Amino acid sequence: MTRARTINSEGNAEIQSFRISVAQNDLEDLRYRLSRTRWPETLGEAGWKYGVSLDYVKELAVYWEKEYDWRTFEARLNEYPQFITNIDGANIHFLHVRSPEPGAFPLLLTHAWPSSIVEFLELIGPLSDPRNHGGDPAQAFHLVIPSVPGFGFSGPDLESGWDIARISKAWDVLMKRLGYMEYGAHGSDCGALVSRQLGIQKPEGLRGIHVLQLFSFPSGDPAEMADLSEEDQGKLQFLANFHQRAGFNSIQSTRPQTLSYGLADSPSGQLAWIADLFCGFGDHVDFIDRDAFLTNVTLYWLTNTAESSSRLYYENAHNHGQETHGPNTIPTGVAVFGDDFKSIRRFAERDNTNIVQWTEFKRGTHFAAMDAPDLLIPELQSFFQRFR
Repeated sequence: MTRARTINSEGNAEIQSFRISVAQNDLEDLRYRLSRTRWPETLGEAGWKYGVSLDYVKELAVYWEKEYDWRTFEARLNEYPQFITNIDGANIHFLHVRSPEPGAFPLLLTHAWPSSIVEFLELIGPLSDPRNHGGDPAQAFHLVIPSVPGFGFSGPDLESGWDIARISKAWDVLMKRLGYMEYGAHGSDCGALVSRQLGIQKPEGLRGIHVLQLFSFPSGDPAEMADLSEEDQGKLQFLANFHQRAGFNSIQSTRPQTLSYGLADSPSGQLAWIADLFCGFGDHVDFIDRDAFLTNVTLYWLTNTAESSSRLYYENAHNHGQETHGPNTIPTGVAVFGDDFKSIRRFAERDNTNIVQWTEFKRGTHFAAMDAPDLLIPELQSFFQRFR
């Protein structure tokens, strides 16, 4: 599927170049499996009530089989320098896009589940080369965009124990291996957890973190709730509604291997499982470009990483004592998007004592880098400008 050769382009023999090259047989097998999908019988009026709509998945599966062109997106991904390295026993695939601007600031971008490096494609040009995208060259970034261990081209061969804390430690090793002694970090969901854990670990050279969510919730102390504003009460209800429908979290935290048999064998099953969260359980269907979404799903399918990626939830729920506890004191920025569940500042500041930027937007989902890059790009430039 891929090919790599040992190089020294990063000044480090431990890093290999990487280029995506999917075998045509794998693409033909995908189309064949899609054409042979056995669909479930569902209630005629079910819609999104019991899960992803059957009509929606059928329509998307037909488009995936007959119209979607992986080669177009394979070529687009291959426009960016890609590498692979091994850290703590795990293969780490990553994009490394150096800015042409000499004063560019190094920025680590961590994707979420069920996302991938595809999440950040719309950010790469404007952040790394703002001069050629109508922006200020003084706001340029060198970008490092890794595939989380067990995800995508990092591959399914992953030992147990890879939780958020271990990923965070590996990310600092990666940045230092690339020669970045100072850097910032950004992410959503899993990427937000990794970025915050970096803030708790405080590796030398980490200047600041920016996230789309801070997972800080009521502690149970009645005093915290005594004068909670009506707006924040609404955010809590929004969060409660999200968790009531987030069955993926319970399943992947307890039985990821059982789930993976269906996902590894059926592309339509993988499609539906990923679509549930991307579509906000039916609340924001097709907010994200259809081809970009299918590129993300195809990447999971072609790399056979359904099991290894979902296992992250189990590892976090049964972490191996590596997590660093205590408040995050690193300068932190938060962007709360309108169609995502809402972080509540009171609880966030309890657990993160150095929040220096807090921005709320009326639109944008859990995957704002894909559906609201026009809002996220200036937000990142604004936050990290203070560290240049």
